[in-house]
Amino acid sequence: MITVTALHLYPLKGARGISVDSIALDRFGPQGDRRWLLVDADGCQITQRDVPRLCLIEATPSAKGIRLSAPNLQSIEVAPPEGAARRPVRVWDDIIPAAPTSAEADAWASEALGRSCHLVHCPDDSPRRTSPEYDPIGSPVSFADGYPILVIGEASLADLNRRLAAPLPMNRFRPNVVVRGAEPFAEDGWRRFRMGPIVFDAVKPCARCTVPTTNQATAERGPEPLRTLATFRKRGSAVLFGMNVVHRAAGTLRVGDTVEIPPTA
Repeated sequence: MITVTALHLYPLKGARGISVDSIALDRFGPQGDRRWLLVDADGCQITQRDVPRLCLIEATPSAKGIRLSAPNLQSIEVAPPEGAARRPVRVWDDIIPAAPTSAEADAWASEALGRSCHLVHCPDDSPRRTSPEYDPIGSPVSFADGYPILVIGEASLADLNRRLAAPLPMNRFRPNVVVRGAEPFAEDGWRRFRMGPIVFDAVKPCARCTVPTTNQATAERGPEPLRTLATFRKRGSAVLFGMNVVHRAAGTLRVGDTVEIPPTA
């Protein structure tokens, strides 16, 4: 039997993830996931790829909106802006209208990162969609790289760790959903499947960037796990680990939910 063993949210894209017992799925995916983003003066996204220390910022939902914490800084609460004029921001090739927050939030984030940046919020009416090349239905997506949910099997990480000199934790790969009971890399072959009460479509294996080489507790980087993954998980120019999926209805996913894979999946 395959079950969900962990669920994670990333309220601020690129910042430290948080573990939760359940996630409600709205039109964008996990509710509150990557609805906040740091951008530079030109409106381009800032991620751990270019700024590893982003992983030292902790973003947690609060009654006001979001609470941001970082080493040696006092925490700050930020509310989703209401009625603010939108500004265009860039997430990869997508230009998205986003809502700026406040000068106070911008100053806090700039000090936390050690560079000038601006905090923006993804409005509920954002028009951004997943790539029609892999998801013909075109699901809504927030500031996530391209798809709303990433699934990884515990056995896949165990298989990788057997090949490494020092094992790595799952947080290096920043999944939303972790499952147990499947064979290593079984998620590669999933198509339509069910987790708990919700039907999902697996649309694209996750091509890994430099983020998994970043220690999520210290922001230090090294060559692994990409060096080892490239020896057995390289397809063309991409190194693959995990599966991007989309949900086909709203609902709530919980730790302990059963994963049902049809025989033809």
